[in-house]
Amino acid sequence: MRVDQKPDFYEILGVDRDASQEEIKKAYRRLARKYHPDVNPGDEEAEAKFKELSQAYQTLKDPEKRKKYDQFGEAWEQAQHSGQWQQGDFRDFVRTEFGPGSFRDIFGDIFGSTGGGRGYAFTQTGRSRVRPEPGPTRGQDVEYDLPVSFEEAVHGAEKQISLTLSDRCPECEGMGGQTETCPACGGSGQAQSGGGFFNLGAACQQCHGTGQVVTTRCPTCRGSGETTRGRKITVKVPPGVKTGSKIRVRGEGGRGVSGGPAGDLILNTQVQPHPLFERKGDDIHVDLPVTFVEAALGTRVRVPTIDGEVTMTIPPGTQSGRRLRLKGRGVEHLNEPGRGDQYVKINVQVPERLTDEQREMLERFDETWDADPRKPLGA
Repeated sequence: MRVDQKPDFYEILGVDRDASQEEIKKAYRRLARKYHPDVNPGDEEAEAKFKELSQAYQTLKDPEKRKKYDQFGEAWEQAQHSGQWQQGDFRDFVRTEFGPGSFRDIFGDIFGSTGGGRGYAFTQTGRSRVRPEPGPTRGQDVEYDLPVSFEEAVHGAEKQISLTLSDRCPECEGMGGQTETCPACGGSGQAQSGGGFFNLGAACQQCHGTGQVVTTRCPTCRGSGETTRGRKITVKVPPGVKTGSKIRVRGEGGRGVSGGPAGDLILNTQVQPHPLFERKGDDIHVDLPVTFVEAALGTRVRVPTIDGEVTMTIPPGTQSGRRLRLKGRGVEHLNEPGRGDQYVKINVQVPERLTDEQREMLERFDETWDADPRKPLGA
């Protein structure tokens, strides 16, 4: 005569006593997702329920154990408590029952959104932490130095660039070839050590923590896991960039893993020097040579700017080294409206050779000039 027990394994899984093995498996998968501790952090009742689910499925998924449970009820549960339940960890249990990759399938919504999670295996006395299964992973960002002319940095530009990037092989997903579950760690990615229900350890030396080993070398990358790819990309350089400014091109970086999005291409601008202009912040500086007569009498001259020549007035008596400002003739501000200024440094040119007539004219001028430029020095 069968002895009824409470809680009943069929009731725990929510199936009839004549349920098929497939119905039992589906019920377990559905409830395990619902009561997993990562879905219910700090909920002791959910944790206890999850433990009951695992115990129930461990028994009912096996036809022979299920037959004995149907016959002996609670007596069979006590047999399970004697130690059989502690023979393997939860990850290996799921992998064995549902096939490779099934841990990710069952708990993908728990771990997949962040690329990892807090996995737990349950024993009769508590829970142990397990290595999270990798989900879709975003590709790496790739950095590239982009030469930019002085004019392109000031006004902005649209440039087409050709790149050759080293990237994860698309044929083998960077694994180097066809793979199979690592025999050393059973696919866990961890070196097996110690004993008991759950084994923790460092990364498996045979598969380097991936859980997979290469069995056939990939013909595309010849086992390296990497290939090169050429790309032609049109890039918009915004006005105002300087050396070290970063331009991000979305989705043009390294390939993602397991369906994850591609990384970004990050362009580090390298502004080339200009033969006339020097940039300081968002201001432009230029030297302007003038004759000593122009400096003394004043004049209007044509001055080069990054936008073309403009006319500028030099006041009478302008000294060499004086800086005159052309407002708004500098570089566009990168993150705000407006432009910097252009500063024109006056360099008075003294003639190196004079004709006799020119010398005589200057000597007559000197006779009428009574100012002493060295008087402030006490000379």
